[in-house]
Amino acid sequence: MAEFPVHPDEVTSDWLVAILGVPVSSVRWEPIGTGQVGDSVRFHLEGEGVRATLAGKFPAADAASRGTAVQFGLYRKEVEFYRQAAPLIDVRAPGVHFADVTEDGAEFCLLFEDLAPARQGDQIAGCGIEDARQAMRQAAAIHAPSWRRADILKAAWVQPPENLGATISAMYPQAQALFRERYGSSLEPELMELCDGLAERAGQYFQRDAEPECLVHGDFRLDNMLFDIRDGEEPIAVLDWQTTTVGSPMNDVGYFLGCGIGRLGLDHEDELLGLYYAEMARRGARLDPARMERDYSLGILHGISTAVFSAAFVERTPRGDENFLSMARGACSLALRHDSLSVLEET
Repeated sequence: MAEFPVHPDEVTSDWLVAILGVPVSSVRWEPIGTGQVGDSVRFHLEGEGVRATLAGKFPAADAASRGTAVQFGLYRKEVEFYRQAAPLIDVRAPGVHFADVTEDGAEFCLLFEDLAPARQGDQIAGCGIEDARQAMRQAAAIHAPSWRRADILKAAWVQPPENLGATISAMYPQAQALFRERYGSSLEPELMELCDGLAERAGQYFQRDAEPECLVHGDFRLDNMLFDIRDGEEPIAVLDWQTTTVGSPMNDVGYFLGCGIGRLGLDHEDELLGLYYAEMARRGARLDPARMERDYSLGILHGISTAVFSAAFVERTPRGDENFLSMARGACSLALRHDSLSVLEET
């Protein structure tokens, strides 16, 4: 049994008094966000000198989504990100008041500052170019401060589970079969063919042995961003750190420009890549162009694999269907431009 709340109904005034050190007299909550492996809420608090609202995050109510999160250690990763990594990098993430997870990683609780009013990023609706520029700056704010830092890259909490690549490689063809069955009549044939091609190369893709270079968000797309936070006081914040890992910075960059913003990424690719490189250099991380070009092509494939795998192993919803199609369409289109499967063959 967890010694902390694992559902918003369990968050009481007395518990908040103990955590916040302020006299909370009442609390109520409402759901927010669009996450599928964790449930987010807004708490409304009353009491003298108390913040009017806070945000919280808890295990998903859906058993399938929750099981996937536990299998891949997603809840523990997010808690440990806020405990250990957030203070060491420059990304604008929510300030956290409480973060804990059970030993088995099945139950967790996060209590954050509430960044409302803000504009929620929307994967399906897309964004304008200024939002995309802000996202590129935040990507550099993750990657540059963690660039080749052993204290971050070798931390136990961020290491992938043993044999993760082999596990996903074995599961992935099944996921692609379901993805094709579900979306074969919706996704353009040449794009679905590329999805099939990645599934055929699952072992090669998921079991690559590359030296990690920095901290990586892992799901760097619009649904995990807030814009114009607190009525425009700050331009952006990045949320949902359950997929944090270590690897190439281009996993986040290729993912965002492909599955994250779709058509906008195709139209403004050179500008946004140039901005990212400039931000990394400004922060003291100089990248090897040839290596980054290769890693960028492979990073684009991360958008395809995430869409396919997530569609198979989290709760199915109408918005989820739109979301996964949007991700796959954008990532496949950019992967075709860069012939990413051929780059994979050469690695």
